[in-house]
Amino acid sequence: MPALPDDDDWLLEEQRSIGDRIRVTRLHADRTQESVFLAANIARSTYQAIEAGTVDARIGTLLRIARVLGVHVTDLLHG
Repeated sequence: MPALPDDDDWLLEEQRSIGDRIRVTRLHADRTQESVFLAANIARSTYQAIEAGTVDARIGTLLRIARVLGVHVTDLLHG
């Protein structure tokens, strides 16, 4: 089994990728950030940080976002 890196750079890259996929999906759905975070019952700052890829989002939050955007959560995780 390969050794895992000591730093969390890979984690930050993944968070940014997920945030990018959320933003692209939101824009494709012609939704504003506000319409998504309100419908998903998420704080504005939390949603913005998720899209920016600066936080480690909880699965429940990602599930709510996916539901509002009309996609499966795996679409946000794997693109």
